[in-house]
Amino acid sequence: MSREQQVVAGARRAFETGRSRCLEHRIRQLQNLQRFLTERRHDIAQALKKDLNKSEVAVQLYDTLGLEEEIGLAVRKLKEWAAPRPVEKNLLTMSDTIYVKAEPLGVILIIGAWNYPWAVTLQPLVGAIAAGNAAVIKPSEVCVHTAQVMDELLPLYLDKELYPVVTGGVAETQELLRQKFDHIFYTGNSSVGKLIMTAAAEHLTRVTLELGGKSPCYIDSKCDISIACRRVAWGKFTNCGQTCIAPDYILCEPALQQRLIQELQKAIKEFYTDDPKTCPDYGRIINQRHFKRIMSMMQDSTIAVGGDNNEEECFIAPTVLRDVKPDAKVMQEEIFGPLLPILTVNSLDDAIQFINKGEKPLALYVFSDNNEVIKKMRDETSSGGLLVNDCLVHFSVTSLPFGGVGNSGMGCYHGKHTFDQLSHLRGCLIRALKMEGMNNMRYPPHTAKKLDWARFFVLKKMNFGWARRLLVLATFVAVVAIVVQKYGMV
Repeated sequence: MSREQQVVAGARRAFETGRSRCLEHRIRQLQNLQRFLTERRHDIAQALKKDLNKSEVAVQLYDTLGLEEEIGLAVRKLKEWAAPRPVEKNLLTMSDTIYVKAEPLGVILIIGAWNYPWAVTLQPLVGAIAAGNAAVIKPSEVCVHTAQVMDELLPLYLDKELYPVVTGGVAETQELLRQKFDHIFYTGNSSVGKLIMTAAAEHLTRVTLELGGKSPCYIDSKCDISIACRRVAWGKFTNCGQTCIAPDYILCEPALQQRLIQELQKAIKEFYTDDPKTCPDYGRIINQRHFKRIMSMMQDSTIAVGGDNNEEECFIAPTVLRDVKPDAKVMQEEIFGPLLPILTVNSLDDAIQFINKGEKPLALYVFSDNNEVIKKMRDETSSGGLLVNDCLVHFSVTSLPFGGVGNSGMGCYHGKHTFDQLSHLRGCLIRALKMEGMNNMRYPPHTAKKLDWARFFVLKKMNFGWARRLLVLATFVAVVAIVVQKYGMV
């Protein structure tokens, strides 16, 4: 039996003890996870400094702050989320107890990504714990130092049988995928997502796929261009462009292109100084393989800003490309690096047509002060999320479902959405062994009269709120009548 098989079998045995179902156990584990983030903050930051050259402040801002919010929300709301959820009744079920009960799925496989290794690996774990599951955690092997910290330190805080960590590369991941899970949660690219889905199909396992794609950014000429460019530059060059929802390319009218280049250049200088290579807030490409991939994308495009690079240090400066053609190399796949192409279109309709010709993106950004432009872009396109006049920040809103559509993924998470995604929402109906006469309409022999009665009870809609008010009023009148009669007789 392989190590991966042993780990999964151990998690299954731990789940079958039933301890993960206990709400108090779930809350304790979530609080322990919060304690880990607080007490091991320096270890987490040091690992990400080595992996992606992130500063300690950036690690907290982009990786762990949102995690702490998710944990706090889950602890506060868990009893509410786990409670039975009443549903609407019809005339046939008026006297029945009907509700939806969230129950654990079982053993979850969480395969994390390397670009925000704590946020995208542990956020699903928060939901898995809250929903009462066991979870096997597979951090990305690309973030070597972060994976090591996760492997060594997480088991000191969490139930290591219910929430084991498995490290390793492709071979270990493939062995995990051969095991039977009750849900697989994967964050990464669409080509690997297809392999995950194929492996899941073998066991009819549910999947959540958080993928990526080329997220467009349309900038209308009638908006504050300076502010728009500052926000786009922040969204694009944060984490050296290695963000799944980073604006992948800009669409604008030809007359606007030069102004955008000037404002983007100003914002880059403001954020990362004249020499981004020495700026503590500017990261690095994860490894030389990705460095070469990104550099090859610039071969047939014109550099308007930046372009400086150093292969040995995996450094690529924030770079803006101008007059980019739709068939340019940089437009053929998700960039996942600090290159920002600008493509010109003649109108809003042309921009929408261009977006719709490609795969549905994970995010779509619109910068405009015109509500008609915003409404048209919203109604005539499809994307995982839509954000107007900013970038990235919708990821931080726990009440919004975060996820893709089509090629950019399936399923969603964050807050209660993660809890529901990693739960089985079980429909429950509790009925008494009484009022059998009501059931005669469904029993043979079937007649036209029975059908008429069935149509009435199934299709007739009743305002039960009005009925309840009427019942309360009738009860009040009856009580008053009894009191009057009693004291009147005296």
